[in-house]
Amino acid sequence: MVIARERGFPLSTHVSWLGLRSKKDWVIVQHAVRDGYVLVTNNATDFTSLVRRQDVHAGLVCLNVATSLMSLDAQRRLFKRALDELEGEEPINEVLEISLASNLTVRALRYVMSAMD
Repeated sequence: MVIARERGFPLSTHVSWLGLRSKKDWVIVQHAVRDGYVLVTNNATDFTSLVRRQDVHAGLVCLNVATSLMSLDAQRRLFKRALDELEGEEPINEVLEISLASNLTVRALRYVMSAMD
């Protein structure tokens, strides 16, 4: 979250800091929707299905890393790329997927997703 704070998002937080570390994914989504948090995860499958059910959400950022390349450093680099892609815009009712493939290519995909679509 230091990265987000350094990039102008002073209210950035982490599930651990909110006491949600071991909570079910749906609880985290409810909390994020209620309090207007953009969710950042490396679990795109579970979170996109949960966010899809919401009429309005602050946004979802998925950092998809090939299993063989998964590391904290890779996640940090993809998170920085996500912040670049968002360009300071709120991703309301949007999903931004930043993916690092095993051949080291990075792909960004941004699309609208909500229960109203």
